[in-house]
Amino acid sequence: MSTFDGLGLSPTLLKGLKAAGFDAPTPIQQKAIPLALEGHDILGLAQTGTGKSLAFGLPMMDQLLAKRGKPAPKTVKALVLAPTRELVNQIADNLRPMVQGTPMKVMTVVGGQSINRQISMLSRGTDILVATPGRLIDLLDRREIDLSTVGYLVLDEADQMLDMGFIHSLRKIAPHLGTPRQTMLFSATMPKQMEELSRAYLSDPKRVEIAPPGKTADKIAQSVEFHEKAEKRERLREILSENMGESTLIFSRTKHGAERMKKQLVAEGFNAASIHGNKSQGQRDRAIEAFRNGEVTVLVATDVAARGIDIPVISLVINFDLPNVAESYVHRIGRTARAGRDGRAISFCAADERDYLKDIEKLIGRRFDRPEGEPEEPKKQYGRGPRSGGGGKSRNRGRGSGQKAAQSPSETAARKGDGAKPNTRRPRRRRNRAGKPAA
Repeated sequence: MSTFDGLGLSPTLLKGLKAAGFDAPTPIQQKAIPLALEGHDILGLAQTGTGKSLAFGLPMMDQLLAKRGKPAPKTVKALVLAPTRELVNQIADNLRPMVQGTPMKVMTVVGGQSINRQISMLSRGTDILVATPGRLIDLLDRREIDLSTVGYLVLDEADQMLDMGFIHSLRKIAPHLGTPRQTMLFSATMPKQMEELSRAYLSDPKRVEIAPPGKTADKIAQSVEFHEKAEKRERLREILSENMGESTLIFSRTKHGAERMKKQLVAEGFNAASIHGNKSQGQRDRAIEAFRNGEVTVLVATDVAARGIDIPVISLVINFDLPNVAESYVHRIGRTARAGRDGRAISFCAADERDYLKDIEKLIGRRFDRPEGEPEEPKKQYGRGPRSGGGGKSRNRGRGSGQKAAQSPSETAARKGDGAKPNTRRPRRRRNRAGKPAA
């Protein structure tokens, strides 16, 4: 299907798509929309920047349009949960053009904004609510929202919600949701906990996958540079100077590190801004908007704050610090090469980040070049030899094979009579109740 016309969407939505400049569906939209329109639960696996918002938003809005009627006060017809404020705003921005000229309303509730204003808006009810779990729970605790009428639930960037510890929040929200309902869960990676989450929320879901979980976009040129921590700052300056004027997104592992880096870059003459958890929502919105329109060319961010950035023209992503969660690497570099464009991702790796790099390589299924002369890591050998562990006694699993149980070096030395000292603690453990050594 090369156009939206063949997906079964209503004329109203097709008109909205055309007005918004959407000509052809993306692969995830082609696969997910027809199944969702049939009423199936969906487990969608796709890289960032592939059009997931409309993949779940269009069928949800199509069915809401078919069921006429205003929402009752404080009620919600469709709920979309996302891990960050930026992503919530991005999703809402993608959905609102589709409902122009219809009676449907799209609202957002996130932390960092006036809860009283949100309560006032929700008092009239809404068709679609896009929310972060934390603020939604605040509203539930105050009994200012009724989720019993929710007929459609979407968990977007579900893997990131798990990384951020929102699993407990999701469990707290679930009992408030209406039944029956259609649920769609979308993610770029598939960690083990995701299987548990899908079993808890989805009923006989249809799995829609356009790339293996953890796969990075083909149009991203990825490279890793090995530097000591003290060398990273100078190398960053070199790269930014070589790419002056190009939109560059830099990732720092900590909020304080991101802010310190931004201040240093500004002092060195670079047009930089930062977004992280210590910034207010207004500050983050202004920084992202300045980055989007080119007023700022370098944006320093943490993983959480950058999650909702949807800017098609980011040329370069730099991982100043490698993420300690491998899945975050996929999401980080997914900020570039969006909407079919090319992009680059450069990652710095210090000596104490080698384990993080190994986890990333395992996830994405590729090994980056190492410095010249560095030995290859030996491949693990798997066999049927005896098990070992913890310094305890080994058991001979190969009975009848003539193999002897493995012995510790001290035991071997004692048997050979090479002067190794016996373990003097063992007799002290074998005392009788009188405290005398056992005979």
